[in-house]
Amino acid sequence: MKKIMMAAVAAVAVALPALSAPNHDSKITKGYHTMDAMGCMLLRECTDGVKEVYSLLDISSEYSNTDEFTFVANEFNNMLVSLNQVGVKVFLADSKYFPHSHRGVYHTVGNNFFLNRKYMDDPGTLMMVMRHEGWHAAQDCMAGSIKNSMIAIIKPEDEVPMIWRVMAERTYPEHAVPWEAEAGWAGRTEGMTMQALQACAAGEMWKVYEPTPMTREWLIENNFISK
Repeated sequence: MKKIMMAAVAAVAVALPALSAPNHDSKITKGYHTMDAMGCMLLRECTDGVKEVYSLLDISSEYSNTDEFTFVANEFNNMLVSLNQVGVKVFLADSKYFPHSHRGVYHTVGNNFFLNRKYMDDPGTLMMVMRHEGWHAAQDCMAGSIKNSMIAIIKPEDEVPMIWRVMAERTYPEHAVPWEAEAGWAGRTEGMTMQALQACAAGEMWKVYEPTPMTREWLIENNFISK
């Protein structure tokens, strides 16, 4: 369906070490900073310099400007709690696993998202990426369940400010624009993603956000909601 798509990756292209998992960088055949390297990270096979984030301190302590992160702590940690409640993990990862200019990526199959360590020293960038990728997780929730690999738009397309639609059209393939336009909007709007994730964690996604007609039809057909 037009407004629900199978998605393996939703990425921002604004443009532990895993505790026990072995590292398999040798599986990367096309070098670092490629989609191949990113895929290895998403599958949790490449784990060098990839650590799970349990609070904002796990990120801010990586940089010399730790105190500058204080003003985003409440929103960040609230989003992280909601993500963890629905089974989504967040990782801070070495930049070698990201194609150039990619700041973050959400993987709908593994239900993990990864932040590029190279860019997360700026609290503003951190929050933009966290909100953007967190919105993709909320879209995952809107499409029935975090446990499947579908995502659905949350807002009617005519409610998304035109500026975000235009920016998405300039950045992403045509088929991805509806999802990326609203994620771009959420990425730059304080609290928007936090509220959506809280609705997801509370099991009230379809009460707080009315599904679009096509999404509602799909949810009914797949027994997520009743008529």
